[in-house]
Amino acid sequence: MACYYLLAQLPSLAYGQGLPMSSRDFRELAASKLGAADAAWLDLCTLNPPADAACAEGAPEFFRLWQEYERALRLNLARYRAAKTRRDPPSGAPGHPADAAAAAKAAAAMDSPLEAEIFLDGARWKAIEYFQGITYFDRNTVYAYLLKLLLMERRSAFRAEEGFAEYKRLYAAVMEGSSGGGGLNSQSGEPK
Repeated sequence: MACYYLLAQLPSLAYGQGLPMSSRDFRELAASKLGAADAAWLDLCTLNPPADAACAEGAPEFFRLWQEYERALRLNLARYRAAKTRRDPPSGAPGHPADAAAAAKAAAAMDSPLEAEIFLDGARWKAIEYFQGITYFDRNTVYAYLLKLLLMERRSAFRAEEGFAEYKRLYAAVMEGSSGGGGLNSQSGEPK
């Protein structure tokens, strides 16, 4: 019953819209409305779920699915990024869930790091909606709502100009370190 009253008062969320509230405010609101057992799981609602979240005794299925998805996404991203830089890929990048592996492959092929991050967060959003299930007024919807708010906060922190400037600075530093510093313009990261 507590989930019904909590969720009935919340505005709907859409990926890319502005934040209706902070994740911190929602976490406090949800903790006050849920039973102690369900509220305790709010701490596991993170964009980087702990490895043992799904194994914890009594963990909702939602957390096992989220942890499995995020782990597969990150390991596949590492694999594709390693291949791009001609390094040894990490072992054990799972092919399941397939949509996580496919999202990682598509993001790794993108030229813009910002577009890749936005694409990945959109894929995460879709996965969260799937894990939430079709029953709206239950604890999975509360956990999904919190994760969506975290994704929205992450997206609002993206600053294209600052990110590109930092990318150029890091690229120049890497290239300078690998070539002894003689062949690049340190301001732009491009050949002199």
